[in-house]
Amino acid sequence: MEKKFDVIVVGELNVDLIFNHIKGFPEVGKEILADDMTLTLGSSSAICASNLSSLGLKVAFIGKLGNDIFGQFIIDKLNEKGVDTSLIIIEDTLKTGATVALSYDEDRAMVTHQGAMSHLSINDIHESQLKQANHLHFSSYFFQPGFKNSLDSLFIKAKKAGLTTSLDVQWDPTEKWNLDLEKVLPLVDVFIPNEVEFQKLTRQPNLNFAIDSIQNKSRYTVIKRGKKGSVLFYDDKKISKESFLNNNIIDTIGAGDSFNAGYISKFIKGKPPEECQEYGNLMGAISTTKPGGTDAFKNLDQVMRIAKNKFNYIE
Repeated sequence: MEKKFDVIVVGELNVDLIFNHIKGFPEVGKEILADDMTLTLGSSSAICASNLSSLGLKVAFIGKLGNDIFGQFIIDKLNEKGVDTSLIIIEDTLKTGATVALSYDEDRAMVTHQGAMSHLSINDIHESQLKQANHLHFSSYFFQPGFKNSLDSLFIKAKKAGLTTSLDVQWDPTEKWNLDLEKVLPLVDVFIPNEVEFQKLTRQPNLNFAIDSIQNKSRYTVIKRGKKGSVLFYDDKKISKESFLNNNIIDTIGAGDSFNAGYISKFIKGKPPEECQEYGNLMGAISTTKPGGTDAFKNLDQVMRIAKNKFNYIE
């Protein structure tokens, strides 16, 4: 029976308020000016969901928002991208998460209020919802304390409902990296960390030691390495693929989330893992051709035009 959704994404939701062209650095008791400001959809999970939808998949999102202006902004932005928002929980007593980013050249100083995202938990997600999809993607574990020590329960629910699964844990702001990979990874079909996060999670000094330490725990492990491409590990095979180099990078926001969207979009269609990996590399590169994590992903036709014109890629 055909499912309502190809993918359900479970994760954090927040807005990003980004200040650019700032005159100096903030000091307590003083005020400085920024010549430019952007309010945009934040959240690694939301960027991945949006770009999956732009690649032609039917996508739904499960997350938690406050009943406020920022929450409505997020709903509108997801709807614009074709993401189904009917499963998002809105609570009057909570505030929608927000990040204020002060942008200086290629670096940023950021302050985040987690708000509603920190209240989403395993109890908010029901097997009847999961049964509507073929695949579950979970992101940003450390920003969602409601899943602490229960992430494996979410994947167990997904497996019982017949879904394949993927996981991108993202950064840990506390830098403690406490996640029981022994419990979680055997329930994960595609584990997609970046290289730094992977070494932190496994507490290993380099990539090879980190790969050896998880010993095929997940079905596929794909490590994102930025401009160095990616490494895929499965069935005792290790495949490195170079990145699609963009010589005119606009910004790298959401490039890793776009990689996730590329890989998952091919994976759920049953494509070979190496093809999924290459497509992930491509989508990560395409993300860097426009500002923000979703601007390069208007629709599949536009994405494939960029792929052909900028990276010589033809499907």
